[in-house]
Amino acid sequence: MPSQSGIADVPRDGHTNTFSSTTIITLPPPARIDAVASLPYKLDDTSQSTSTTASSISDGKSELDVEKTGISWEGYLNDELPEKTQAHWVRNLRFQVFSLYRRLFGIVFITNMAVFIATCVQGGAQGADAQFLGKVSIANIFVAILMRQDYVINAFFTVACAAPQSWPLWIRRILGRVYTIGGIHSGCGVSGTIWIVLFAAQATRQFLRKDHITVPTLVFTYIILALLVGMLVFAHPKLRIRRHDTFEATHRFMGWTAIALVWCLVMFLIKDYKLPTQTLGQAAVRSPPFWLVLIMSCSIILPWLRLRKVPVRAEVLSNHCVRLYFDYVDTHPGHFTRMSTSPLTEWHSFATISVPGKKGYSAVVSRAGDWTSERIANPPTKLWVRGVPCYGVVRVTPLFRRVLLVATGSGIGPIAPVLFAKKTQLQLLWTAPAVRKTFGDDLVDSLIEANPSAVIYDTREHGKPDMVKLTYRMVREFNAEAVVIISNEPLTKKVVYGMMSRGIPAFGAIWDS
Repeated sequence: MPSQSGIADVPRDGHTNTFSSTTIITLPPPARIDAVASLPYKLDDTSQSTSTTASSISDGKSELDVEKTGISWEGYLNDELPEKTQAHWVRNLRFQVFSLYRRLFGIVFITNMAVFIATCVQGGAQGADAQFLGKVSIANIFVAILMRQDYVINAFFTVACAAPQSWPLWIRRILGRVYTIGGIHSGCGVSGTIWIVLFAAQATRQFLRKDHITVPTLVFTYIILALLVGMLVFAHPKLRIRRHDTFEATHRFMGWTAIALVWCLVMFLIKDYKLPTQTLGQAAVRSPPFWLVLIMSCSIILPWLRLRKVPVRAEVLSNHCVRLYFDYVDTHPGHFTRMSTSPLTEWHSFATISVPGKKGYSAVVSRAGDWTSERIANPPTKLWVRGVPCYGVVRVTPLFRRVLLVATGSGIGPIAPVLFAKKTQLQLLWTAPAVRKTFGDDLVDSLIEANPSAVIYDTREHGKPDMVKLTYRMVREFNAEAVVIISNEPLTKKVVYGMMSRGIPAFGAIWDS
């Protein structure tokens, strides 16, 4: 590893590195490690760039060098975590049962159902008019689709993250949950399907009465309903996780089919209700559903217009991961892109690692299935990409004055560009097995250069830490205003809940797609 002035590091050859700017104590390796070693570092309150120590528990070390002063996590396992701030049932309802994602879903769904019930009651024995029900159904599907559009997502993040750090924390904490807007997508998707059920029932009734509705309108309605129900079934969280490829295929192909049939339904519905003096074209341009379907069709088509096969340079870091380099577009901290070798069947999203002043970006692909394993075993020279880079959870980091970034394993990918950008005061905690052997010296060294006080913990040598206790220790010592974590789903939920229930804003992915 290249020397970093002021960084406490353990050399691979077993000899002690010394630096004029720090005092180093060389400790012999213990015969047995029962707890995490002390990893102190010096942290400056005014600028993270002036921090003088990087605590690194790395693989292949025979000696451990630590600075005598600074933050220590020796004995962190003995720390007493503070009591959680609310009663058990209150915090479970607030942070787990009624997460902001579910609250957004609930607001959309309950509002729709209130209108749904009122429509059924006011319609009486004759029922509500099919034309009105069609408009409401299309409006819900329209919103559901737009909430998954790259430009719309980026717009939400841009507006939410424009809030200055001087705003009250409670406002910034809410804005930081912008990544939960998927609740609007799912709420409108479910509500739209229920409205289609009512529309189908009313259309059938009117058809039997020979009231406007014709056979093609009725046929398209029931086919669309079947497709939407199928999409909802495969989108259920448990089934989506277990059969994610199936979920993606059904969402894509059944969704495309449904949109094509919605076009047919809307045009026939317009034809059924147009005035005798109107042409179909005149009636269409005066119909709101026509324009809604046009916009949402463009929303779906737009990313595919940017489908292209781009060159990629691969650097195999280990048998666990490969780093891919692209130069077709520049990205920003918090972006992710989609990659594929078979554009019609599967897509994989990866966080982009952008370095200020350098063109393009890189992405770390870790072994997590057949597709990623194949990319490691046979590094690609070209890959398909589509759409534009889209923002994810780590984009919210600049909302806060002091942020603890927590990453496990390849979760360092989304975190790295945030460290490189240095838009706020940051502290890194990264746990991974054999970090240098797995991820390579270049990445590790660049992280330490960007955040000299970074704590890099080798789980293969020292075992898995208690992440809630370790995170809380780091929050307390760094005086962090918020925590952003990128990890696997169980650990993310555990750490986020452990912090939030103690009054510390914490943000992590929610696996809603």
